[in-house]
Amino acid sequence: MTSAPLSKATFGSPSTIADETSPVVVLKELVAKLNREQTKTQDLLSSLGFALRSFTNLNQFLELVPLMASRVTDADGGALIIFRSNGQMRLERIHCSDETSCQDLRRVLEESVQGLSLDQGQRLETAQLMSFLDDRLSQRLNPDIQIFGTAVLSKNLERGRLYVFSYSPNYTWTDARQKLVRLVADQTAVAIENDELTAELRQKERLDRELEIGAEIQRQLLPRHCPQINGLDIAARCQTANRVGGDYYDFIPLYPDRFLNVPPGLLRSPVRTEHSEPVRWGITVGDVMGKGVPAGLIMTMLRGMLRAEVLNGHTPAKILQHLNHVMYTDLENSNRFVTLFYSEYDPRTRILSYSNAAHNPPLLWQRETGQIHRLDALGMLIGLDAQSQYEDARVQLQPGDVVIYYTDGFTDAVNAEGDRYDEEKLIQLCHWACQHCEDARSILDFLFAQIQQFIGQDIHGENRHYDDDMTLLVLQVQDQPG
Repeated sequence: MTSAPLSKATFGSPSTIADETSPVVVLKELVAKLNREQTKTQDLLSSLGFALRSFTNLNQFLELVPLMASRVTDADGGALIIFRSNGQMRLERIHCSDETSCQDLRRVLEESVQGLSLDQGQRLETAQLMSFLDDRLSQRLNPDIQIFGTAVLSKNLERGRLYVFSYSPNYTWTDARQKLVRLVADQTAVAIENDELTAELRQKERLDRELEIGAEIQRQLLPRHCPQINGLDIAARCQTANRVGGDYYDFIPLYPDRFLNVPPGLLRSPVRTEHSEPVRWGITVGDVMGKGVPAGLIMTMLRGMLRAEVLNGHTPAKILQHLNHVMYTDLENSNRFVTLFYSEYDPRTRILSYSNAAHNPPLLWQRETGQIHRLDALGMLIGLDAQSQYEDARVQLQPGDVVIYYTDGFTDAVNAEGDRYDEEKLIQLCHWACQHCEDARSILDFLFAQIQQFIGQDIHGENRHYDDDMTLLVLQVQDQPG
């Protein structure tokens, strides 16, 4: 009976064996625990990454952030504070393992955030403001709470603050735990940035659709083709810098029956009979200051008002005067002005009557003399002064003569070296084109080709884009009526 304990002592008692094997068991358990913790952390981060890829609603993702941050660090809770676009801070989400403690923590966080803004009167730097927020929390939280905060950074801008906390007195913020919190904060920043990019993309798509609709409306308002005017060969083109432009041109047929309500002293044409041709044609070109949608809207308004004013049967100068008076208030409020050249051509007499509201004067090339003249008349911009007066002028055209209407997109064009294509160069080109080109279309194509050659190409060999809208009308008087 007595030999058994000895035997046991000789070969080792159970307690002795446990003492000898306990370091190995403890080490194995520690390794297993670390593996479990590592696997859990990887699973949690993978879940957060999946949410980042899958969620289309930013709020759904933000709900997970405090929970994930506390889980991967074995903490008791977390809180996410977001900076809004108006500069205000907001407690976005909070997670606590203990609901009672969560209420107290929420109150402290909300009190600390209250009144803080990225656009304070003192205009504190963001880093100073975050330090101020951290100090507030430290002063108001229970000193036994272990808390760690990190910035949510997007494009080097602080977009929020992520806090993680623990109530355990033995809890420490190791480097590994701090790195995990920063990793969650980085994924949060990516989610915020993705949401903003998505919103910007949707806004751009809406604007693109609106611009396309505006461009289509404008295309429909501009003449789809040049009219057949007896004795004239006509070509016209409007090339906008953007999809919607501020250049305007129009051909307006003037029939005699449109002046029946005009006092006899102003009636300049006989009464229209059935199937009669227009007695005159209004030919106009204009330019709204600026380009894009605002200029396009004013151009649309200008077209409607001008066409309505032409029906009154007044002279070109009176038409511009009335148009200016009607549009003055709207243009003054928009801080924009309009240049406009309005003319009327009588196919029977070949007389071109015109008036000018500070637009680039059309160029008249006379075949008989081979000279170019500027068709100008005194007049102010439309919308500059409600009481502006305009001057009437007229010119007798002859067979072979060419009239070229244009907007300042031609004379203001700039090449890669910064040189400007001024009026003198345009006159030289027009002089050559009128002498050597056979018809109006050839003249128009030649002038557009020359201006593109002057503007040049970009580094990729593509034609450089126009900086301004360009409009060109070419009227060539035929030797025989068409």
